[in-house]
Amino acid sequence: MDRVMLGVADIEVSKLCLGTMTWGSQNTEAEGHAQADLAVDHGITFWDTAEMYPTNPVRAETVGNTERIIGSWLAARGGRDRLQIATKISGVGQKMVREGVPITGASLRAAVEDSLLRLQTDYIDLYQLHWPNRGSYHFRQIWRFSPKGMDRAAVEAHMLDVLRTAAELIAEGKIRAIGLSNESVWGAGLWLHLAQVHNLPRMVSVQNEYSLLCRQFDSDWCEFSAVENMPLLAFSPLAAGLLSGKYAGDVTPEQTRRSFTPDLGGRITPQVFPAVAAYLGLAAAYGLDPCQMAIAFCLSRPFPCIPIIGASDLGQLQTNIGASDLVLSEDVLADIAAVHRLHPMPF
Repeated sequence: MDRVMLGVADIEVSKLCLGTMTWGSQNTEAEGHAQADLAVDHGITFWDTAEMYPTNPVRAETVGNTERIIGSWLAARGGRDRLQIATKISGVGQKMVREGVPITGASLRAAVEDSLLRLQTDYIDLYQLHWPNRGSYHFRQIWRFSPKGMDRAAVEAHMLDVLRTAAELIAEGKIRAIGLSNESVWGAGLWLHLAQVHNLPRMVSVQNEYSLLCRQFDSDWCEFSAVENMPLLAFSPLAAGLLSGKYAGDVTPEQTRRSFTPDLGGRITPQVFPAVAAYLGLAAAYGLDPCQMAIAFCLSRPFPCIPIIGASDLGQLQTNIGASDLVLSEDVLADIAAVHRLHPMPF
């Protein structure tokens, strides 16, 4: 598995990241451990989780269990220094985690301490803010997004509070770097500006949704990511399984993500299945596995991109890992661009 630098951070990671959010819901602890073993065997040492996981759905009785499963794997297997672990603080909107209080310096410190205990480790390589206190346009909120009424002074005060606490946690060796998630270009720019002006830790990455079906990152974010060397950790590169073809024809196989979340987080629309059919047809025409094509597409982008691959079984994970060796031809990329023009925003 090729390795890349995590932006400006002095952290080298695998070019694919292992997503773990099903561990503890769709996957048992033993299944999570098996996925972890397979990932390490193939050189995937960069793993992503969050304090609220497992998800689909998030339940009060399971919050934190994914981190606990990673912790029990580490206790059994050892070798913490061979991994790069990323996790996240939830903040506003997730009532089942510390009652959904906004992210502050104090809540950041408390969340880090709790995650360290569950993960059974002394440090976290990348600690991320799951979403901004001020809200965002992600997760289909773009259809009603409005930044009116934002108090910039309050936003800056919040950011400085978080960055100062992050500096303390880095100095204490509890986290190595800090990053963003579900963030906008304006927000990321302000985070970097304040860090530079006040000599505080720089946000090193952003975790936003990105796939053949969700390409909001391709405009201003693309430029910002490339110029500022802020890698995208692309979550849902298979669009919650849509691009695998398992839901083609608007079906819902048992024990799939859609059986737990029928609308796949707002991704099921009248427009989505024609788009999926077009990409499945393109993959078939070139003799490509559709999942591998979708993940390889993320790796081909003109900005630094690390796809987060997840799976509910070892066979799916093995297939997805195979995308690391796939380089899409110019003909495939041209045909992908043509399909995108026909189906620009299917959800």
